[in-house]
Amino acid sequence: MKTRVVTPEQARRIAVCAQLLDGSAMSVLDTVRKLGHLQMDPIATVARPQELVLFSRLGPFDSAELDSLLWEERKLFEYDAFIYPVEDLPLQRARMAKRRRGGKLKRDDWTRDFLRGNARLRRYVLRELERNGPLLSRDLKYDPPANAERHRWWGRGELRLMMDMLAGRGEIAVAGRAGTHRVWNLPQRVWPETDTLSWREAERELEARRRRRQGAWLQRGEWHAHPDVPDEPVPDRVTVLSPFDGLVKDRDRAEALWGFRYRLEMYVPKAKREYGYYVLPLLAGDEVVGRAEPRFDRKTGTLELLGAWGDTSRLDEALEPLGAWLGATARA
Repeated sequence: MKTRVVTPEQARRIAVCAQLLDGSAMSVLDTVRKLGHLQMDPIATVARPQELVLFSRLGPFDSAELDSLLWEERKLFEYDAFIYPVEDLPLQRARMAKRRRGGKLKRDDWTRDFLRGNARLRRYVLRELERNGPLLSRDLKYDPPANAERHRWWGRGELRLMMDMLAGRGEIAVAGRAGTHRVWNLPQRVWPETDTLSWREAERELEARRRRRQGAWLQRGEWHAHPDVPDEPVPDRVTVLSPFDGLVKDRDRAEALWGFRYRLEMYVPKAKREYGYYVLPLLAGDEVVGRAEPRFDRKTGTLELLGAWGDTSRLDEALEPLGAWLGATARA
């Protein structure tokens, strides 16, 4: 791929265009296909992150359409806390195969030891899904050891960790959602048959797509741009961004491109936070101009603004459509 060297001003325009934040996004499915994926996260202070990423590009849209594409039309699939287009399944299956093979790192040794030490639990999970799937984790009859400690990520006992590990290896698959809970089944009942790629082929393609999604990146002190992303003026639209948005997900790149230092401070003690718990960057045209901390109170139907920093002169322009999309009945 032959890249071109561009100015920082051009790089900002190209980065926004590559992420479809220039008003060019047309539909939920088209947006996911062009972005490559949506990252999922259980924290929904405003909205689910995957929905907020779509809102930033499409404006108010029907959130039910995303669920329909996932669980009814099966044009999208969930894997490893990301949502992908189903045509990209071969790339992720190559990742799953790589995880099954393992490697020489300490974590690979730990995984092998865990699976070996819990082989009976693994067989039980796979047998239950084969006989009775689809199932929620709570449908599985599992009693954690009396001395099992509660872990921050996977709870008490080995079941949650086992489910996540089997899912990462492609031995089980997310077949649906019951609220925020995953419904599990065997992958052959959830995903279509696909071509098989080696990890080397998949890795090469994934890296090419990552560069295309970035649009511009810093290389030896110069900004390089993808040849397929145009350098055109960006429409003067204003929106807030999810903390997991592709435009700011690479924090160092965002700081180099806009002088915008951004960190998600959810897990920082309140007294030590520089800004707030769940702060959203504010994009105006091709500039990240500020940040705000909105919170949607679902009990009262109120979209609250807990704080705002930087140039927030156009913040209302971003929050009004956000509140309407969320169904907020008031602003505070």
